[in-house]
Amino acid sequence: MLCYREYPALQEDMMTSTNKTIRTATWVVLLVLLNIYGWASAEGRSDSAAELAALEASNSADGGAWLQLASNARDAGDLITAAKAIEHAELLEFSPVRVGLEKMRIAIREEKPAIAEAEMKKLSDLGFNAVQLFTNDIIINELDGRPNYDSIVATMTRAAFPCENQEGFKDFDFWRGDWVVHTANGQLAGHNSIKSSERGCLLLENWRSASGGTGMSINYLDKSTDEWVQIWNAAGGSQINIRGGLTDDGMLLVGQIHYVSNGTTAPFRGLWTLLEDGRVRQFFEQSNDQGKSWQPWFEGFYTKDDKVDASL
Repeated sequence: MLCYREYPALQEDMMTSTNKTIRTATWVVLLVLLNIYGWASAEGRSDSAAELAALEASNSADGGAWLQLASNARDAGDLITAAKAIEHAELLEFSPVRVGLEKMRIAIREEKPAIAEAEMKKLSDLGFNAVQLFTNDIIINELDGRPNYDSIVATMTRAAFPCENQEGFKDFDFWRGDWVVHTANGQLAGHNSIKSSERGCLLLENWRSASGGTGMSINYLDKSTDEWVQIWNAAGGSQINIRGGLTDDGMLLVGQIHYVSNGTTAPFRGLWTLLEDGRVRQFFEQSNDQGKSWQPWFEGFYTKDDKVDASL
């Protein structure tokens, strides 16, 4: 019986022959695939050109059909047909945003990034600020890193998420964080978590007292009045609705408290003050004589909770 181990030269020849056969087969497969792709692309371009001729012959006023043809032609690599089709859609005043996006894609495939950026600037100037449509688009986001594109994205982002950028929305940020709360005599009152939400438009409070009680509040800047608002509800049935703004002493909000259990309502106010040592003092007061005098309702001193990640 022939044993390859006894004939190393023969074994090497066999392996070399096998490798050549594999390489040859691989090249054959690649050539076949390239031919198929080329045929498919050519057929796609031919189909696009035929559809263009048909739409032009019928003098089609269907902007959606022209837009779809532009997209299909671009996918097929027929950029000439794509450009003609999108021009028809634009002349028909079909969806300026969708047409603008497709014009950007075509320009990028034509390797004309400056034209794509000019189209994007037009949409931005029209007030269109759905910036995710650009940054999440595989083709359009190929412009990422170009200074002009990045500048337009930044402008649109500021318009899309105004609370992150407009003055006043950060006035209460000194209260953000995860806190341990003690009373004035040092007794543990509970834990409070204040987190930013909705891209800076809200502060959400989640309170848990040392005895197990819970409460939540939503805090936001009401831009119609430029007043900060807190709406609080607790499991025990206390409902607080107060509003105001920054003063020399801190964030002062005034309004009322309602007790669900007995149906009574009273004037109420709260003051949050950032102390020099980084703590926050929260002082609530209630009036039982329609605001003539005030009685302390709660006083707490907030210290950052080192056990919780406060990067909110």
